[in-house]
Amino acid sequence: MLAAGLVAGMVTAAAVPAAADTQTELPETQDIVAELEDDGVFVDPSIDQIPAADEAALEAAAANADTPVYYVILPSEVATSEAGVNAVMEPVMAEVGDGAYGVLGGSDHFYVTSPNLESTEAIRQIALDEGVNPIDTLAAVPDAVQDTETASEAPAGGGGSGLVLLAILAIIVAAGGWYVYNSRKKREAEKAKQLEEIKQMATEDVVRLGEDVARLEIDLSKVDDETRSDYSRAMDSYDQAKSLLDTIQEPEQVKMVTGALEDGRYYMTATRARMNGDPVPARRGPCFFNPQHGPSSEDVTWAPPGGSPRSVTACPVCAQAVRTGGQPDVRMVEVDGERRPYYDAGPAYSPYAGGYFGMNMMMGMFTGMMMGSMMGSMMGGGMMGAGDDMGDGGDMGGGDFDGGGDFGDFGGFDF
Repeated sequence: MLAAGLVAGMVTAAAVPAAADTQTELPETQDIVAELEDDGVFVDPSIDQIPAADEAALEAAAANADTPVYYVILPSEVATSEAGVNAVMEPVMAEVGDGAYGVLGGSDHFYVTSPNLESTEAIRQIALDEGVNPIDTLAAVPDAVQDTETASEAPAGGGGSGLVLLAILAIIVAAGGWYVYNSRKKREAEKAKQLEEIKQMATEDVVRLGEDVARLEIDLSKVDDETRSDYSRAMDSYDQAKSLLDTIQEPEQVKMVTGALEDGRYYMTATRARMNGDPVPARRGPCFFNPQHGPSSEDVTWAPPGGSPRSVTACPVCAQAVRTGGQPDVRMVEVDGERRPYYDAGPAYSPYAGGYFGMNMMMGMFTGMMMGSMMGSMMGGGMMGAGDDMGDGGDMGGGDFDGGGDFGDFGGFDF
């Protein structure tokens, strides 16, 4: 699922150098060279969302590789095509030397290049198949290099019987076929399990919105046009969410449902405000702690257990709980028989949050938290498909983060 999002991003990337269609400043060659020669990993200074533990994991992978492996992580605007990557990496490789260079551009673009290896595309594909998130994909490059080198070696000659050699090859082919079949069955079973869990969660949210809308008890004949319009949009969004819920076939498709729910909750809130004679609230993202609470009213500084503080959106009740040292009403979900916060429930829930918040907000709020579990402590995503702003709202609150794209289902996060 996650690798598929990355592949889609790679196929659609424009085949022109990145620097040609962006004003993002290219990193200095010598800066990249110095970092690669030091510990094998270069992270562009403009990227500050990668936890130290992930960078250390890449350094360890590079140090333990049998064939020299280097990692370069660039802003998405710098690495949108193979030509753009080559423009940055060719002078670097000329100084650093032979080896495989794994290049990650934002969350959408992953390349493998080398001055001496011919099978870089095969290496990239194996790494994509093995990695369930950007860090895993990069860390899989050394093993992918070994796999391609082993495959390229001709069988040893000698005086052995041709029939024996054919038998050995047949066994290898059969074993490979069994492995592929077994892996596919495991992926399908895991995907079905994730789909069941995420669909149940979305169903609960749809039912909750329907109940909240029903409590409005509105008489359309006695309200003004603005109130009638907001109420109609709330009902339309609710109906759309119900309809989309019945069509979900992939876990990542839930973002369409939660996107419609986010619209419905805002317009329901606007309707209630008009009915009570209150000002219509500005369009903001949902309460981070529980999107069922509807639009947030403010941003608060909050730290997850064992994590660092960050700014998150909150409804009035949750905001008060944070300020007084209490516990916000967090949206809990069941994963493998265990209740845990939705933002710590695994990669299948990244699209669920993406539909509510959009990737721009998630880049700030979920860094090192949701992305710790959803994106292997790096990004999320989709890092992982809901890169667009939500609905037709304006200021979504929760900070202004440049991002988007679709590592999909990786969750879709850009740097």
